[in-house]
Amino acid sequence: MPANRNQTGLSASYRRILLKLSGEALSGAAGFGIDAGVLRSTAEQVGEVIELGVQTGIVIGGGNLFRGVGGQVSGVDRITGDHMGMLATIMNSLALRDALESAGAPARILAATGIAGVVEQFDRNTAIRYLEEGKAVIFSGGTGNPLFTTDSAACLRGIEIGAEIIYKATRVDGVYSADPERDSAAVKYDALGYDSVIKEKLEVMDLTAICLARDNGVPIRVFDMTRAGALRENVTGKPNGTLIE
Repeated sequence: MPANRNQTGLSASYRRILLKLSGEALSGAAGFGIDAGVLRSTAEQVGEVIELGVQTGIVIGGGNLFRGVGGQVSGVDRITGDHMGMLATIMNSLALRDALESAGAPARILAATGIAGVVEQFDRNTAIRYLEEGKAVIFSGGTGNPLFTTDSAACLRGIEIGAEIIYKATRVDGVYSADPERDSAAVKYDALGYDSVIKEKLEVMDLTAICLARDNGVPIRVFDMTRAGALRENVTGKPNGTLIE
């Protein structure tokens, strides 16, 4: 595959990627809601790779606004909670789309369940057309079904659009043997096999997501996107984080 190159002279290693963002990451230090600074920084990083000619799909969670499993504590049924979580991802997608547009990166939202006048219904051919036009495509509403996480949605959409790699953005610089924020002895992995992630019960993505990626041969790279330029470095051949394949 010929490298994509822009006026900066940087070349991209991939033609098409899927970026998975957590909803919690958008909340910043507040832990809830949307932090304007984090939103702007995220949009700028995505804009950098689109400028390189990298076709970029995005799946974003909704945990900063509502989490289905947690809703059960307050008496909300799990299925109802998951539907509420899907709506939360659409809210985050609307905010991200506007931030991308403000940063000069055209963007479209395709939701598992469309909302007339707000977001379009997901269609694979439409998604690929938008990507080929140089637009960021935000896939929202999860898979459209309860009981599936946005990690599973990310792998599903990545496979459907033919992404060459799935980038999972986190607040730590890769996958560790334990939570590095709680265990100073945790060891970072530079690379892992899908089956090792499953066997060692490493909480990278849920089991369904890992199995989807494994069965379709799509690598996953887990990296810290809180550092400016981290996404651009990854797509231009300076990988950081942990590669799972």
